[in-house]
Amino acid sequence: MLNTPTATRLARLPRLYQTENTPISDKLIHLHFFIGSCDWFIAEYDGDDLFFGFAVLGGDWQNAEWGYISFNELKDVRAHGVLHVDCELEHYWKVRKSSEVLEDYAPPEYQSGR
Repeated sequence: MLNTPTATRLARLPRLYQTENTPISDKLIHLHFFIGSCDWFIAEYDGDDLFFGFAVLGGDWQNAEWGYISFNELKDVRAHGVLHVDCELEHYWKVRKSSEVLEDYAPPEYQSGR
């Protein structure tokens, strides 16, 4: 993995289920992992291996979904055997609501359809 988040950065994430009563559109996205046309937007972390967030695989916004993501498995993802998953650097990634992330990343037809 390129630009693995630091322990300090990971410690700032809410723990799993801590934002359970927060509406999806208001959940804060703390991390953005990406490779090619795949994106993982992270809202919670168990402090060990498990993230909760929104995954868009292969640019397929129609089938994108919220769920659990293994940090260790994400670290091992490779494309063409050489490209690694990257984590957007802290000074570039602005923590913001998932609804704002969708405005920035999702195609218009996805934004209006959800």
